[in-house]
Amino acid sequence: MSSRAELPEWQNLVQHAAAVKDRSISGLFQQDAQRFSNCSRRVADKLYDFSKNNLCETTFERLLDLAKAVDFPAWRQQLWDGVPLNSTENRAVLHVALRDSSGRAYWVDGKNIALDVQRSLKQMRRFCAQVRSGQWLGYSGKTITDVVSIGIGGSNLGPQMACEALASYADDRLKVHFVSNVDGVQIRRVLADLDPERTLFVVASKTFTTRETLLNARTAKAWLLQQAGANDAVAKHFVAVTSAVAKAQAMGIAPENCFEMWDWVGGRFSLWSAIGLPVALYLGFDQFEQMLAGAYEVDRHFFETPERDNVPLLMALIGVWNNTFLNMPTQAILPYDQALKYLPAYLQQAEMESNGKTVNRAGESISYTTGAILWGQLGIDGQHAFYQLLHQGAHNVAADFIGSVTPVLETDEHHTNLLANLFAQTQALMDGVDEQAVLADLAARGLSEAEQRALAPHKVHRGNQPTSTLLMTKITPQSLGGLIALYEHKIFVQGVIWDVCSYDQWGVELGKLLANKLEPQLEGEEPPATQDGSTSGLIRYVRAQQLA
Repeated sequence: MSSRAELPEWQNLVQHAAAVKDRSISGLFQQDAQRFSNCSRRVADKLYDFSKNNLCETTFERLLDLAKAVDFPAWRQQLWDGVPLNSTENRAVLHVALRDSSGRAYWVDGKNIALDVQRSLKQMRRFCAQVRSGQWLGYSGKTITDVVSIGIGGSNLGPQMACEALASYADDRLKVHFVSNVDGVQIRRVLADLDPERTLFVVASKTFTTRETLLNARTAKAWLLQQAGANDAVAKHFVAVTSAVAKAQAMGIAPENCFEMWDWVGGRFSLWSAIGLPVALYLGFDQFEQMLAGAYEVDRHFFETPERDNVPLLMALIGVWNNTFLNMPTQAILPYDQALKYLPAYLQQAEMESNGKTVNRAGESISYTTGAILWGQLGIDGQHAFYQLLHQGAHNVAADFIGSVTPVLETDEHHTNLLANLFAQTQALMDGVDEQAVLADLAARGLSEAEQRALAPHKVHRGNQPTSTLLMTKITPQSLGGLIALYEHKIFVQGVIWDVCSYDQWGVELGKLLANKLEPQLEGEEPPATQDGSTSGLIRYVRAQQLA
């Protein structure tokens, strides 16, 4: 199988990148008075502005040529048709089926899974109505006031991110808490403020074998039974999202309180399924459906819009251009909206766990970089933390700035100030400040020539750092669903271009396997002699300190 790097279209981009890598982005605006309109696109309530990237019409055309050369339309159709794109596990990749309200059939192994999705959604709606209305009672006959979601990875990050983002739409009937860390401090702190008689636990584990999740679930069960006494209380306070009903039942969870999961949904793309149950409980099922609707709206755009105007495709191509051809290994996710506090962490998992690969679909080593290193945090906080490196550090970093035109809550001049900071940062990263401008400013302040020369190098900002801006009209359940779907499809397209399997995560498994072997040695049941010198020494040190 030939490497992507051998394609003429790939080599054209390599040569083009070498020729334009030092080109002035701000200079491109001087060459094209219509650059903003030419380099921005609309999808649903969102504006995607990629004009502050180092690309011109030639770059744009060559990137589209590459998408055509790797047969992007055919891959996109395979995604929609349920072809097993997770080739190493022979699984379909059909998170799009979870939010398709059109009635379209999706076939997996001869079965229309759309019927399973609709059945699960009805079960979720019914359950949410029972809990939120007070019909669902705990072991002592009291209503539920708090929900604790126990999961890890995609089973935690998606629901937690969505609940934080949409907290302004909650009606305060229920409080939702999240536990993911195997560190017992987290769950102990969550449980400390809760009433066992009024707490419902949602345990999310597809196979019901995830050690971290099950350890936290057992701790929660013991906490409940310490007050309830009888084991039958578990059925009134625990539900599960899993495909392993028998294992959940062995913990005391009633089969009718198990919500289905499927192999054709990867964990980090499962928010739209019953994994999103904490979101539906917190906001109400109608709001959860609005989130599905927003994602479906973007799905339609992705599957139906021509390449030149297809926003997820353009996001992916620009990411590949910056990462692989302009040698920018990192990308910052910088939301300028408090509601999107957990979005960087959510996208970090979604992208890095998907496309962080060094072999192609045929198992052959690849010679080019894949999978940008994603990182970031709320923009205003970041400005007083790591933006110094963005502006004056030695690293080239691409960044996505994300904001909204209208705030969820009226805040007088706060939102205007927020947007001013967002736009100012993208402008500063592009334009920078050269030495001549710095010297002129210092002279105007009355500094001597010697003082100017000494201080000027410290105030120069090199600029020419690429940024893209995504603006929503307002953060709503629907707009959030669409935002997430944009990045999901971006991940898919980049996997196609890089020729990697985006839907397995074998790298996650290795550490878990080793941890399983190390745990008995840390507990003193086995000697650590089989480990390397460092690990053996660390185990002995911990054991000695614990026994001291």
